[in-house]
Amino acid sequence: MSKKILVVTSSLRANSNSDMLAQAFAAGAQAAGHSVETISLKKKSIAFCRGCMACQKTQKCAIHDDASEIAERIGRADVVAFATPVYYYGLSGQLKTLLDRCNPLFVSDYAFRDVYLIATAADEDVSAVEGCVKGMQGWVDCFERARLAGTVFCGGVDGPGAIEGNSALRTAYQMGEGV
Repeated sequence: MSKKILVVTSSLRANSNSDMLAQAFAAGAQAAGHSVETISLKKKSIAFCRGCMACQKTQKCAIHDDASEIAERIGRADVVAFATPVYYYGLSGQLKTLLDRCNPLFVSDYAFRDVYLIATAADEDVSAVEGCVKGMQGWVDCFERARLAGTVFCGGVDGPGAIEGNSALRTAYQMGEGV
C-alpha cells in the first residue's frame, strides 16, 4: 500500500550532510512505491510559537507564516521524516521552532503514524544524537497515535558533502524502503 511521505529538512547550509541523508531516505521510499514530498526549511519564514493556545480551539495558528502550511502538510502525511544537523547535541533550532508551531495538530485528526529522525553531526560518537532522539521522542509522545519508528544517524561529518560515500546513506535508503 502506497503511503504519503513528507520529508522535512532543517539544515540551512547548501549541500548539507543531513539533506543528503534525507535524500537517500526519500529515494528509498520512492523506490518502494511511496509518494514522497520534501520540504526544506531554507528560506522559510518561521516565527516562534507565542504560546497563545488559540490553535487549540481553531486548529489554526494565529501566526501567518510558512510554518502554518508546513504543519498542515505534516498533518496530512502518513509518514513524516525530520532531518536535522546536530547542534550542541540537540535538534537544530529551526526544526525545534517548527515542531513547536505544529501545536495545531495536537487537537486535529492528523494522519501520520510513523515519524523518522534523520541526523548528522561533526561528532562521530553515536551518543551525539541522543539529545535529538530525546527531543523528537518528546514531540512524538504528544501524539498518541504516532510513534518514533526509526532513527538514522551519521557522525563524523562536518564539512558540506562530507557524507558522500558513507554507509549511512545506504542505511537511510533502506529505512526509506522499509517504510
